[in-house]
Amino acid sequence: MRPWLVVTAAVVLALERATYAFIARRPDAFRRLCRHPLVARLGEPVVIVRRLLYAFKALQFSTFVAWCLIHGDGHPLPAEPDAVVLTLAAAIMMGGQILNWSVFYRLGMIGVFYGDRLGYRVAWCRGFPFSLCPHPQYVGVVLTIWGFFLGARYPHDDWFLLPALETLYYAVGAHLEQERPHYPEPEPIGGRLT
Repeated sequence: MRPWLVVTAAVVLALERATYAFIARRPDAFRRLCRHPLVARLGEPVVIVRRLLYAFKALQFSTFVAWCLIHGDGHPLPAEPDAVVLTLAAAIMMGGQILNWSVFYRLGMIGVFYGDRLGYRVAWCRGFPFSLCPHPQYVGVVLTIWGFFLGARYPHDDWFLLPALETLYYAVGAHLEQERPHYPEPEPIGGRLT
């Protein structure tokens, strides 16, 4: 395992969590940034966050595939995959995606993409998947990552490195996003806060 690859992957993967922590903790600054003419062309802040998600997921997936190709000598999957390991990996990924998509179903685009911080009233949800854990979308993503690397890199000694790093990043991100700055609550106009 080459140390520069670990550092590069760590920096690239940290960009997503740092951006979302910024949006969650400094929503006024993010809204000001979104008003810049070049950025405003992309849409309102919630739409920009959605577009950021697409870009970050492409970057994340590319990093994972590159990791698997480099450490697998040009092959993204183990030469002789174990059926039990692949089945377990698929089950873990499926469970993660069920949690992830359940959050989208419950909250909708505005709720998922920081609408509560960016000027919208978003109802608090206590039903599934929020009845399981406080951050089901993050748990779902982390489970998906663990399942992916279990299927793609196990039993190689690097199989757990990026999933462990991403678990740390998502845990820190969830903590930072949970600690909301104390801003005065804006008054709603219609369903949207100004």
